[in-house]
Amino acid sequence: MDPSFREALCRGIEVLHLEVPQGSLVLLERFADRLLAWNRKVNLTAITTPWEVAEKHLVDSLLVLPSLGGAGTLLDVGSGAGLPGVPLACVRPELEVVCCDSSARKVSFVKAVAVELGLEGVRGVVARAAGAPDLEGLPRAEAVISRALSEPEAWVPLGASYLAPGGVLIGMLGRGDDPARLSGVGEAAGLELASLSRYELPLSRSRRAIATWVRRGGPPPHG
Repeated sequence: MDPSFREALCRGIEVLHLEVPQGSLVLLERFADRLLAWNRKVNLTAITTPWEVAEKHLVDSLLVLPSLGGAGTLLDVGSGAGLPGVPLACVRPELEVVCCDSSARKVSFVKAVAVELGLEGVRGVVARAAGAPDLEGLPRAEAVISRALSEPEAWVPLGASYLAPGGVLIGMLGRGDDPARLSGVGEAAGLELASLSRYELPLSRSRRAIATWVRRGGPPPHG
């Protein structure tokens, strides 16, 4: 892998104060290597520059770590090439992750890379999530996330359908992180806004925001 990849990955982890074990860096690099190798034959990502893969895919995914709290199960809706689910599993190998996507080729990549990296808790499912987990063969999870559906008006009511009791719904927002708006969207789905964190990726200066919602009267997402 290009040296710029490791530099961008380590810089992002350091600047953003992410808790990533040293051993996980090898898994993250192997994941990126396989992603780019597959991408030369199968369209998985438009981002192919090594440092951008490190920052805009991996560091961006790892920003979710504080929001997971003590969750033991994660459902990644519209996961594509396993983002953010697979990078999170690289850092939290005990986490049981289901990556679902309507693209069979992308789910095939997730399954293959999970085997190659020894991520026994990662499972790929071909499904188009529409809010009916039992019919779709999807679990209700302690943490539910989507990187593909950035608009909270679409994501919050859909994601809420997959929450286990006491679970946390996570929204990865590129923009539109107004607290009043996010709180109102949550209330309409029977949830309350628990946290809103804002970040800036150190190299690209791209801004990110992560919101979490819980059931009204439920426990906080951290702990």
